Amino acid sequence: MHCQPRSHPMQACTLIARAKINLYLEILGSRPDGYSEVAMILQSIALADRVRLQRRAHGIHLICNHPEVPADTRNLAYQAAELLQKECQADLGVEIQLEKQIPVAAGLAGGSADAAAVLVGLNQLWGLGLTVGELQNLAARLGSDIPFCVQGGTQLATGRGEVLQPLADWEGIPLLLAKPRHLGVSTAWAYQAFRTRTAASLPSVASSLPSLPQVLAALEQRDLLA
Repeated sequence: MHCQPRSHPMQACTLIARAKINLYLEILGSRPDGYSEVAMILQSIALADRVRLQRRAHGIHLICNHPEVPADTRNLAYQAAELLQKECQADLGVEIQLEKQIPVAAGLAGGSADAAAVLVGLNQLWGLGLTVGELQNLAARLGSDIPFCVQGGTQLATGRGEVLQPLADWEGIPLLLAKPRHLGVSTAWAYQAFRTRTAASLPSVASSLPSLPQVLAALEQRDLLA
């Protein structure tokens, strides 16, 4: 990775961090690194957070309007800024303002989307000159959904989710999301519950679901009912 600072970087920028849904998710097994091997079709949707970045002389300061979202080093957006500081030896700071609209613990990659927005925005704000591929490589070190969120759109994700193949975009498709106000499920818990269920050899509904080739064909034909 090679950082090429610009002589006149921006002072502030605002980014739209779009949520994602899984049009397809298949867990293929466990990996030595502790992650799961997966095959997913990921889709950006209109629901989004707003991320405002303000250049500072030093330090990272994070503000968030959601009481359940930590505004410190536990936040992926904060970690993204720290990672860029370290990897690019950027002696610069930023104020990060997160305006949350994406529900927390809903499987919609809200935290990942915010982190991706920080990577993309600080690349411009600090004038680092990183390519999309370099940003995605950094993103993979923070979380499996973040490389997708750097670009968004419609993509096939394999490996642990960081190996991406763009697909034809599904823009303009109506979508209804329902998230109970007081119910949330963490991604880590969901994957662990799946491993436990598999280890116990409990019945699975996976055999009744469409296969990956079937879903890819339906996407290509824009067939919502397949």
